[in-house]
Amino acid sequence: MPFGKTMTGRKSGIGALLTLVLAGAATAAVALPVDWQTGFQPSASPVMDQIESFHHELFYIITAVSLFVLALLVWIVIKFRASVNSVPSKVHHNTLLEVAWTLIPVIILVVIAIPSFKLLYYEAEIPNPDVHIRAIGKQWFWTYEYPGADAGFSYDSLGLSDADAAKKGEPRLLGVDNILEVPINKVVEIETTGADVIHSWTIPQFGVKMDAVPGRLNHTWFKATQLGVFYGQCSELCGARHAYMPIEVKVVSDADYADWLAASKKKFAALDVPTRVAAK
Repeated sequence: MPFGKTMTGRKSGIGALLTLVLAGAATAAVALPVDWQTGFQPSASPVMDQIESFHHELFYIITAVSLFVLALLVWIVIKFRASVNSVPSKVHHNTLLEVAWTLIPVIILVVIAIPSFKLLYYEAEIPNPDVHIRAIGKQWFWTYEYPGADAGFSYDSLGLSDADAAKKGEPRLLGVDNILEVPINKVVEIETTGADVIHSWTIPQFGVKMDAVPGRLNHTWFKATQLGVFYGQCSELCGARHAYMPIEVKVVSDADYADWLAASKKKFAALDVPTRVAAK
């Protein structure tokens, strides 16, 4: 799951949740998830904003249905208990009741379906991208390609060992050696594929989860609205080290992104992938 970088300690319970809320209100930075957290991590993209909105709508509907069913069960248990109904009644059917319990669920499903389809369409309809990146899932790391005249380089992004993560101040099992950088408030198109088995490129705070399937190109997008570092992980069981192929995305200003592109093009121009993977 993706996390930001402003909270680094382990916290638990209500105090941790209060710290999360206060940190989010005080700055535009992204907060790490905390122990016992039940809700989503703070949204950092328009897609995730809509996912959160839809989630809130579902929450009210689910709560209302659950309370109604609970009340109905309690009423039945009290009214029709054996102590006051030694001889059970037999009811064959009730036309009005049968029509009601058929139509009401249909209406509820239609109410849920309309915003659901709107959200699916919003996620699938990719705006004109400012940045195009290919993410290739491999056992067990990610290779990123920045095609085009402005970039034209590729590199591997491997998860840090526990010792390296501690030295760099990165969260365990989430930090990587080569971070993926993108500019803020720009549409980033992610093209995913797999080199061996099915993987899944996922950044929860961006509302992004797209399978990387061998022999197939899938497309998704996001537009990061906050500066900072965001984390994700492969979300498709892909083998023995599935838990050790994290994703780390750094959102920077346009100027910093241009500098990073120039530096990365030089750094990864002569990348020897087999040697580097073997060294890891």
